[in-house]
Amino acid sequence: PKSAGLTVNVFDVLGKSAGTILLPKETFGQKPNKKLLTQAMHVYFTNNSGVHGHTKTRAEVRGGGRKPWRQKGTGNARAGSNRSPIWVGGGKALGPRYRDVKLEMPKKMKKGALVSALSQKALDGNIRVITGIEKIEPKTKIVANLLAKIGAFGPTLLVASAKNQNLKLASRNAPKVKTDSVENLNAFSILTNKNILFSKEAIEKFK
Repeated sequence: PKSAGLTVNVFDVLGKSAGTILLPKETFGQKPNKKLLTQAMHVYFTNNSGVHGHTKTRAEVRGGGRKPWRQKGTGNARAGSNRSPIWVGGGKALGPRYRDVKLEMPKKMKKGALVSALSQKALDGNIRVITGIEKIEPKTKIVANLLAKIGAFGPTLLVASAKNQNLKLASRNAPKVKTDSVENLNAFSILTNKNILFSKEAIEKFK
């Protein structure tokens, strides 16, 4: 049936099975738009990388205002500045230059990319729901044991209904584990993590 991929397992914080839940079809049961996902990933990668290296040209290096020697009669090559690229301490001719690269996506496209990413994860069977996780103590051992019990190996994203300091503290020392809230989710964070674990409260927000 079409809803088969929308039925996901629910676990408690100890990793024990707590039944199943049906994910909202409007968010998790749509046909993934691969072209839109590719465009979204390009935007996020570009905005996260940028060009941060910066070298100074001869115009930006301090000094060099005075002609090193007269034009003729010395036997030396002509020189107008001791800050030209061929001098030690001079400017860099073709070095990297800082550029503030910022790409934007319309809100509808961002939302569409997020729905496509969540739908793809649902198809792949990499979405699980954890009950009671938003009330855990800030201890890494709890999250580590949970992930081991449910077999969530590799990059994992824990999604809460809102910002949750205890959950953040409990997962920050666990390898390859990140936390986020529903309102901050985007296609990039979904696709760059193998396992997506939602709290039960987070799923209710999607409904």
